[in-house]
Amino acid sequence: MQIEEVIRNEALDFSGIPRSYYLLGVLSAFDNRFQAMADQSMREISWKQFFAVICINLCKEPPTLRELSGILGSSHQNVKQILLKLERKGFVSMITDEKDKRKQRFLITDKCREFLEEKDNQSKTSAQIIGQIFEGVDESSLVITIDTIMKLERNLAKL
Repeated sequence: MQIEEVIRNEALDFSGIPRSYYLLGVLSAFDNRFQAMADQSMREISWKQFFAVICINLCKEPPTLRELSGILGSSHQNVKQILLKLERKGFVSMITDEKDKRKQRFLITDKCREFLEEKDNQSKTSAQIIGQIFEGVDESSLVITIDTIMKLERNLAKL
């Protein structure tokens, strides 16, 4: 069932719900639906594992567990579990930080790079899927949405 179907469902009553609560509910429901679709389309790794790989790739140097947890917005324990699963699959490896031997840094492997390249070369690439998801959403709406979520994030950090 899509979000709009849930909203129109006669068995539910959304009247009187503040828009802020409603937005958080819609974001959570969208996140769940997106994660299920992404998990199904990737098969080899989950969306959360894929997102961790993306974030590692964005780092200028291999991130520590603490740095990656901050980027992903998740607990050390959850990120550690994701990284252990990726390591078992041969997608990431761990190296000791040269300056501080207590720290472990994570980097993607050649196997992971091959996986990413294969995903990009498949008939329905990530760019096509993202394009379909954002079909009909103009640039100004994206800017407003990003700005709003960033404000929510800053406020959440104050709690």
